[in-house]
Amino acid sequence: MSKFPITVHGAELLRAELHRLKTVDRPSVIAAIAEARSHGDLSENAEYDAAKERQGFIEGRVKEVEGKLGNAQIIDPKLLDADGRVVFGATVELEDLEAGKKVTYQIVGDDEADIKTGKISLNSPVARALIGKFEGDVAEVQTPGGVREYEVLDVKYI
Repeated sequence: MSKFPITVHGAELLRAELHRLKTVDRPSVIAAIAEARSHGDLSENAEYDAAKERQGFIEGRVKEVEGKLGNAQIIDPKLLDADGRVVFGATVELEDLEAGKKVTYQIVGDDEADIKTGKISLNSPVARALIGKFEGDVAEVQTPGGVREYEVLDVKYI
């Protein structure tokens, strides 16, 4: 599996999820399985089946998160020296030239993308169009409604 970029904050979130899965969710489901077993016949025990299914989900997610952390290339935007160029981790202020609306996005990894908080995936059309641009450049983004143009107003590494 190849390395994939993730911000320091994104890695912290994955570590916190892994910790919760191992220290809270896993013991909880083990207790639920033990409780369901104490009720007798397992062949018709819906509680047991549900607990075993939940255990399978938790164990799968633990492996997935451990794999992601093992293959993560953690990038701290504060330490970047990209000379004002838009790169992974950069926070970019844009102006939609058609609508005149200003937006700010941080370019992050797929797992940490959340448009509500202004974090867009490195693989999104907007981020792909912005990578390598400088302040004052115009990026053309292919959207379902046609091509949109965004002017890069500011690039920060925070």
